[in-house]
Amino acid sequence: MKKYLIPLILLCLLLAGGLVWLYLNLDKQKQENKEMQELAALDKQEMENEYQQFALQYSEMKTQINNDSIVAQLSAEQEKTQRLLAELKQVKANDAREITRLKKELATVRAVLRSYVIEIDSLNRLNQNLQEENTRVKAQYQEATQQIEGLSSEKQSLSEKVAIAAQLDAIGITMQAKDKRNKNTDRMSKCKTVQVNFSLAKNVTAQNGMRTVYVRITSPTGSLLGNAGSFNYENRTLQCSMKKAVEYGGQETPVTLYWNVDQSMVGGNYQVSIFADGHMIGSRSFSFN
Repeated sequence: MKKYLIPLILLCLLLAGGLVWLYLNLDKQKQENKEMQELAALDKQEMENEYQQFALQYSEMKTQINNDSIVAQLSAEQEKTQRLLAELKQVKANDAREITRLKKELATVRAVLRSYVIEIDSLNRLNQNLQEENTRVKAQYQEATQQIEGLSSEKQSLSEKVAIAAQLDAIGITMQAKDKRNKNTDRMSKCKTVQVNFSLAKNVTAQNGMRTVYVRITSPTGSLLGNAGSFNYENRTLQCSMKKAVEYGGQETPVTLYWNVDQSMVGGNYQVSIFADGHMIGSRSFSFN
């Protein structure tokens, strides 16, 4: 009887240990999924705020210029922005495909708004020079000049617009799984290195200099790959998979980062999110076997 009792006891202990491990692992996954849901909700709210702010800025710019053609263009862009905002409000935060589409649309809206800010500012400077050169022209264009700019009274408002226009964008995001021979593979079980490529888009209004970009890669289970440190985003601290200091000079700048696999990899959808200057500047999902 004793020779059967001891193995039975050991088997029971192993089963109990396995149940404890499974419970702790499930609890960890639930917590990580909750954090990802919260991050997705914050990202969606930030997009809604930007769409709303862009729509308000179009309204403000229409009062600053006396040009029917440009006003009509601003009205059309404002209506497009309001339509996209309405679509975004109807989308669930975990609908990655629609969120990605609307994020791309947001980048387009930001670029168009940036071009109008520059155009209106250029018109203002031209009018200012004409004022200095000819007092008669100054009298004729005084009202239009006040509507377009009024540099002294509108300086703070313009600075806020330029700050939004100067935000970086990550374009052309790719994620590649490499095997032990550094060849691309679709089988995550063979993955030894993860390579993420993207470019910081051209932006003549952005401040030049060194920028630190942070990359988060989340697995199909919602867990974060790697641990390369932390960064601040939306009044909270997040962990990143990779980070890199990049010299940015206003032109399109390619960036490549690598993560050496130190855990088991599974097939499914992987989410790549890129951050810089306290903003999420790009996000895309990838599917692997």
